[in-house]
Amino acid sequence: MAKVYTITSGKGGVGKTTTAVNLGAALNKFNEDVVIVDANLTTPNIGLYFGAPLVPVSFNHVLQNKAKIEEAIYEHGSGTKIIPCSLSLKDLKKIDTKLIKGATKELRGISKNIIFDSAAGLGDEAKLSMDVADEVIVVTNPNILSVTDSLKAIKLAEEMKKNVKGVIVTRVKGDKTEMSLQSIKDMLEVPILGVVPEDIHISESLVKKDAVIHTKPRSKSSEAYMDIAAKLLGKKKIPLSLGERFLRALGLR
Repeated sequence: MAKVYTITSGKGGVGKTTTAVNLGAALNKFNEDVVIVDANLTTPNIGLYFGAPLVPVSFNHVLQNKAKIEEAIYEHGSGTKIIPCSLSLKDLKKIDTKLIKGATKELRGISKNIIFDSAAGLGDEAKLSMDVADEVIVVTNPNILSVTDSLKAIKLAEEMKKNVKGVIVTRVKGDKTEMSLQSIKDMLEVPILGVVPEDIHISESLVKKDAVIHTKPRSKSSEAYMDIAAKLLGKKKIPLSLGERFLRALGLR
């Protein structure tokens, strides 16, 4: 049975889209069919992450009833599929957001795993993505401002009768200025699905227009996303080879 995950956050800049991209790529590494949908209609980024900023048919065209959802699907070399939004402001005109439900229903017949990268915040655009979700995953940073905003996002999802799968804590440096994981868990009252460290390789992957899962598969951030994907699938993570463990011990990975 297909499952729709909506990746959301209480505020922008916490690593929501990075998480949507890399979680989708990680699920694909487990040989799962995945479609990542850019549901951040006003400020989309999924196409940029995968080197496809301009496409002939976008999610906007689907919501304008000008194209079918399968026409807006593009496959990355890795096998991960994406549905980008248009970067053009003119393509925001005449969008019928009610068509998102129908498009999601069609996607359930196309792919086993659908990931919606929602708009940040608690506005109508974010609610549209939550509304079609089977499970909501909230992305936060380990500071009181971000966690407080994440709590609002969780409460909103719960008010919408949506299952909050848990929270992913990103950009973790491990210093004394950060909230402890236990404090975050106590405050949000949902499971912590994973912890993603601050990692220069994530910034480098954006420059390379690809997921860090692909550009630096043995980086700590990649392994964190693989662990989260394994948890979602109920599988064991892919272990490091002997050579990789040796390089990690030398600080070369």
